[in-house]
Amino acid sequence: MTHTLFISDLHLTPERPGAVAAFRRFLERRAIQADALYILGDLFEAWVGDDDLASPFHAGIAAALKGLARAGVPVHFLAGNRDFLVGGGLAEAAGFHLLEEPCRVDLYGTPTLLAHGDAWCTDDARYQTFRAQVREPAWQADFLAKPLAERHALAAALRERSEQAKADKRPEIMDVNADAVAEAFRQHAVKRIIHGHTHRPALHALVVDGRPCERWVLPDWYDDHGGYLVCDSQGCHAEAW
Repeated sequence: MTHTLFISDLHLTPERPGAVAAFRRFLERRAIQADALYILGDLFEAWVGDDDLASPFHAGIAAALKGLARAGVPVHFLAGNRDFLVGGGLAEAAGFHLLEEPCRVDLYGTPTLLAHGDAWCTDDARYQTFRAQVREPAWQADFLAKPLAERHALAAALRERSEQAKADKRPEIMDVNADAVAEAFRQHAVKRIIHGHTHRPALHALVVDGRPCERWVLPDWYDDHGGYLVCDSQGCHAEAW
């Protein structure tokens, strides 16, 4: 049966060899059978610019994705909060198509909205301020003008600061806001939403303006766990690797 796969929040880094090995197996054994693969953000632990393809690790991941695309499986990429600086350089090297967020697709007859998900975490006002800042063209141009080593250092500092901030926040603040999600269903006239970011994999059945809808949250990947979403003409289901 034809099907499409969705993944997000892999946070690939040489420091997590188990997740990296699982991702390579996933491409070679599972994704190769799909109609298409969608990556909904945070493929890497951090992406500081497309010139980081000089890294053998990053180049190797890109080559693995390019191999899948060359085998005839279209690969689509939508940026997350860790890799919003992905551009045409990585897209060409990895053979994937860049998507704007959110992205509405017809998935085997079901209108579906794809997103990373962080834009709907509207209760976290501090994060939303930061998110808006780093997506400004002027901020990005200034950041990308810095030497690669300096960008890596800044990215590491931002990650550390983010982890410290999370410790002081209530868990519900870091989840998506129900009203923001409902508005997305209305605005884009969809019956299904698929996203990542929150690291809370689940299927949420809900009713929006009298219409039954579903929201799928994708799992994160670490050395000891991970998974993906499989969708076909009958619906969607989650699988673990």
